[in-house]
Formats: sequence, C-alpha cells, structure tokens
Amino acid sequence: MMNETILIVEDEKDITGLIAHHMEMAGFNVMVAYNGTAALREIDKQLPDLILLDLMLPDMDGTELCKVLKQKEATKKIPIIMVTAKAEEVDRIVGLELGADDYVVKPFSTRELVLRVRGVLKRTKAPKEEQKVLKHGELALDMDAHRVSLGTQEIELTLTEFKLLSELLLNKDRVRSRETLLNNVWGYIYEGYDRTVDTHVQRLRRKLGTYGKIIETVRGIGYVVKTG
Repeated sequence: MMNETILIVEDEKDITGLIAHHMEMAGFNVMVAYNGTAALREIDKQLPDLILLDLMLPDMDGTELCKVLKQKEATKKIPIIMVTAKAEEVDRIVGLELGADDYVVKPFSTRELVLRVRGVLKRTKAPKEEQKVLKHGELALDMDAHRVSLGTQEIELTLTEFKLLSELLLNKDRVRSRETLLNNVWGYIYEGYDRTVDTHVQRLRRKLGTYGKIIETVRGIGYVVKTG
C-alpha cells in the first residue's frame, strides 16, 4: 500500500522544512510549494491526499487558493488543513466556511499536527456506512454518492459537514456529546475542540436553512436530532 502524499504550501522555508521532516518521519510522502502558483503547478503534476495550507502567501491569499481548489472538480474533495498565524475566531470561521477540514494556529506542536493530519485522512477515507441512504423528512443523505438533498434541492456540504450530519442522523434521539462528535467525525480531541464542533454545527444549520432546526442543542453536553 502506497503512503499518502501531503502537499505543504508555506512560504517560510524553516517552517516548511520542520513540517516536512515530521511528516516524513510519520510515514507520509511530501510535496512542497512556497506560494500559491507553485502549489497549483504541483497539484497539476500529482494530486496530493491532503494539503497543509498557510494563509499568508506571497502571491495569493491562502483563502483564495482554497476557494480555487474547492471549485475545481479534480481537487474539490482533497482535504485541506489551514496552518496559519491568524488566531482570531473570525479567521477560523472564514477558513472553515471555504471548505477547509481543519485549522491549526502557529506556533503549533508538530506532534499534534501529525495527529490532525491522520485524523482528517482517516475520516475522509473512512469506509462507507452499511446504511446507504439516511432520511429525515425531506432531508436525504446518499452515503455512496456523498450527496445531500432537501426534496429536489441538492445541498453542498464539505466532507466534515457530511460526516457530522450523518453521525447525528445515524444516532437519532441519542445525544452526541462534543467529545463523541470530535472522536467520531474528526478522529481526535484537542484543546479548544468545543469551538470547532460548534462552528461546524452553525455552518451546517445555515446550509440546511429551515431544516437546520432539526439539530437541537443540549446545553452543556452536545447535539441531537430527534425522530419526528
């Protein structure tokens, strides 16, 4: 079995070298790009299994590169972890809104970064559930096609949002704590995880429109989707 390939998009060579070293030590193949243009060129040569993306690049903003990748058919399903010095919550939300699967703030622990990479790869490559289509009223999740629809309207979700919604629908009437959701959807727990879960739930509710209310908050615990 071939090792997964990680593309590191980072303009600071010291940081790039540090990340590359630890990714290789963890058994990953590594590709490197020092700006957005070079990243697109590398992706044209070979599709990586995951992208570690800095937001502050010299030629284009990392958010713009993320947007470009998520709009292309060939690259829209490649998981992206943003690695950046921008620590404000609004920056985190913008990154996740654009389709990033995770967000790591500098300075970071290389051990934690490897853990997050493995967690994202695990959930994006996870085997499909036995139940092919999950339904709740007019809401339907096709597990094989990775498609979500409300009646005749298709809803665009990121891989993380899809996994989160399927986790809740597979466990109707059972309250899922934030810790449980993080373990089952993200594959790990880390400091500040509650904000990550809450942010994704808020985005999911917005995308579902009036149907977003099916995801109920259980104060101090987590979330639940109830039957009926």
